[in-house]
Amino acid sequence: MENTAKRTKAKEIGRKALGIFTIPAIVVLAVMIVCLSTGQMILTTDVSFYGFTRYTAVVFLTTLVLSINLGSGRFDFSIGSLSTLSSVIAAKITYAMLEGSGASAPVMLLISIIVGAILGALSGILYVSLKLPPIITSLGVTLIYEGAIYMINSGRPITTETANSSMTFFRESWWLHLIIIAIALVAIYLAFDRSKFGYNYRALRAGQNISVNTGIKEKPNAIICYTICGALMGTVGFLQALPGNQITTSVLNFGSIGIMFVAFLPMFIGGYIGKYTNDKIGYLIAAICISLISSTFALFSAKTITASVQSIVTAALLVLFLIFLNNEQTCKDIVNGTFFKKLIGKIKNKKDAKNGKPQE
Repeated sequence: MENTAKRTKAKEIGRKALGIFTIPAIVVLAVMIVCLSTGQMILTTDVSFYGFTRYTAVVFLTTLVLSINLGSGRFDFSIGSLSTLSSVIAAKITYAMLEGSGASAPVMLLISIIVGAILGALSGILYVSLKLPPIITSLGVTLIYEGAIYMINSGRPITTETANSSMTFFRESWWLHLIIIAIALVAIYLAFDRSKFGYNYRALRAGQNISVNTGIKEKPNAIICYTICGALMGTVGFLQALPGNQITTSVLNFGSIGIMFVAFLPMFIGGYIGKYTNDKIGYLIAAICISLISSTFALFSAKTITASVQSIVTAALLVLFLIFLNNEQTCKDIVNGTFFKKLIGKIKNKKDAKNGKPQE
């Protein structure tokens, strides 16, 4: 009995390990094949490595935000405009206070998080007040925030306010990016997995009408979700300002929504991995995989792998992964040989039926 329990436990651990590490292993193998076939290597320089960690943080935080609202049926187009507006306001306030001193970057990050949380709360209040579908509300909020971004600096890039040694240090310090990832991971885990708010959030997501009837307040929960998402996107806005130490403000006519599409593939991959571990860890592993793929694209010149080609490849990977999710058992049967055994059995039964023999 004891040996049977140990074997069952070992099989369960093996199943979980396989579910967690299969996709990262495939990505690493594919990247290695590309590198060996082209005679190039990724992450061999300081620039490429801190670019990898920064982009991992951007993808991870954006994926968290997309999953929080999308999991509750709220499709929010405004997260890109919110992140940009947060960083623009934070850059202006920080420069007015410190004029590019050595503390500019951490102060700008803190202000960007606070402003992002406020803007997110305003978006949430507008959503629960208007009682319109969230997609309609988010489109209106996006246009408002994009207009505010353009007005603040007349559509010109923010450069003077962000061009300082503090921002450069933050850009080149990969360990700071990892600290941001770790803090976000722990904070979101505690908020959504170890708190009353998180319990209510999961209950509302599983059954809104039943949860409301039991006394859970939907509107405050939604506003808190928007506030948390705003704080995370404020961090993303700061991280997006690090390359080149500038912020692009010409984002009118939904020019800011592109960042949310970066998170779709890692959200589905992370959700799949999350079945075998915590979903937040799944999103982090998925973000690392996407950043690794992005670093591989960076090996090639802009003429060889353009932004449009990258978008096509990412879209193709998303479609293929969705096909896998919808045919997961069939794919598993092909890998372990069960599919072919069933196929051979069906063919044999058809032949037996045709020849008048009893079927198995």
